[in-house]
Amino acid sequence: MILTVMSAVAKLERDIINERTQGGRRAKADNGGYAYGAPAFGQKAVDGELIPDLEELDAIEAIRKHHKSGKSFGAISKWMNMNGYKTKLGRQWHPNSVKRVVDRLYHKT
Repeated sequence: MILTVMSAVAKLERDIINERTQGGRRAKADNGGYAYGAPAFGQKAVDGELIPDLEELDAIEAIRKHHKSGKSFGAISKWMNMNGYKTKLGRQWHPNSVKRVVDRLYHKT
């Protein structure tokens, strides 16, 4: 009986957290913000709408070109860093960050 009560309380808490999260997203969207996390690499939020980020699209095209030529993620990340490309947060490229872009290009999750 105690486990049943604890389970019901946990479900109630989970539902309350979900309601608050959804309410916060609605409020942010109503105020013109993009309400679903950070936009993916290659996009940016402007007035609550996702639009292409041309600099990032240039980086995506460079990654795609090098990946198609058979280069490794490590080789691509080195090339990106040597040529001044930065990640969305303005950091250096790493093989994993290149892999995430490639996976998104080919819809792997």
